[in-house]
Amino acid sequence: MASLLLAVIYLSFISLGLPDALLGAAWPTMSQDLGAPVSWAGGISMTISAATICSALMSDRVTLRFGAGRVTAVSVGLTAAALMGFSIAPNYWTLIALAIPYGLGAGGVDAALNNYVAIHYESRHMSWLHCMWGVGALTGPYVMGYALSHGQGWPWGYRYIGFIQIALTAVIIISLPLWKARRRPQTTVSTAASDANGEPRKPLGIRGVVAIKGASEILLMFLCYCAIESTCMLWGSTYMVMGHGIGKAEAASWISLFFIGITVGRALSGFLTMRLADHQMIRLGQALILAGIVIMLLPLPHHIGVFAGLTIIGLGCAPVYPCIIHSTPAYFGEENSQAIVGVQMACAYVGTMLMPPLFGLIAQYVTVDLFPCFLLVFLALMVAMHESLRRKRG
Repeated sequence: MASLLLAVIYLSFISLGLPDALLGAAWPTMSQDLGAPVSWAGGISMTISAATICSALMSDRVTLRFGAGRVTAVSVGLTAAALMGFSIAPNYWTLIALAIPYGLGAGGVDAALNNYVAIHYESRHMSWLHCMWGVGALTGPYVMGYALSHGQGWPWGYRYIGFIQIALTAVIIISLPLWKARRRPQTTVSTAASDANGEPRKPLGIRGVVAIKGASEILLMFLCYCAIESTCMLWGSTYMVMGHGIGKAEAASWISLFFIGITVGRALSGFLTMRLADHQMIRLGQALILAGIVIMLLPLPHHIGVFAGLTIIGLGCAPVYPCIIHSTPAYFGEENSQAIVGVQMACAYVGTMLMPPLFGLIAQYVTVDLFPCFLLVFLALMVAMHESLRRKRG
């Protein structure tokens, strides 16, 4: 039965990644059909991010009351409804309105699933589950491309993903008894509802989380990691074109190496976690990110340094995100982990929402050549926070 539940969670992570790249893939066509300027895509993505942050911050309170299974089912259902709404949206402002339930659903399932897996499963499953998210994120654009290339239009691209989400919602609802039955062998009291003393636990809130020794460090680690990942995703191609004179089409193809590095890296990380602890995996990832940045700065012929550097940075990013989450219950206790993971998710989306635009300003008003240095600053802060966390909670 535990294996069956794990299969449902794996499907949930694939589903979580499916819609993430749809807007970017479809927007050139959507903007024309809806009569919206190309730049307005940012309004939709920021609304989704803002709603996701709110949902993640509420996850401790909601999951404490209803349980991870129910929260996941409702969150996926909410996302499915929003996607189906996108497919029939008559104008841009309808998309903005639908972006709110879209983000609320995404944040809810992200925080609930990550904490549930961190508590109930080994570190290798966390890495492989996030690898499955990568599979979903890579698959979404292909589904949209299929709809566009067959003359069905972008609404059917959203519709196809919406149908998948509806089916998954039904699967999760059917599997709800499995979520209740799953318990860690050493746990005698449900830590979702009780503290370490067995007393009914109250939601911590943001102030309660920040007051915990070491929590600020792990939250800043998350923000720094997501700043690195999202900046590479958004500005990697631009750095190739403007910083190294690489052709636009070639740069668009080569940036996929970063995504491949993350996806393949997480598959490999699952095996490495059988031999290495979470903090060792995080340090390994940080070392690889540093190596990738250094290689990008080397004057190698034919732009090999840029291509290899982004690939290695992707490999380095692979273990950091899942291992930070998986280590959270061990550092802070299962009774606090849901609240901390929820704030971690919020910090992740803050980093994703704010740091790439910050580098955009640097690229526009200073120089795009500062791209590796920008990554290095956040890597240095992430390393410092990790070592401080180890001293306080290790």
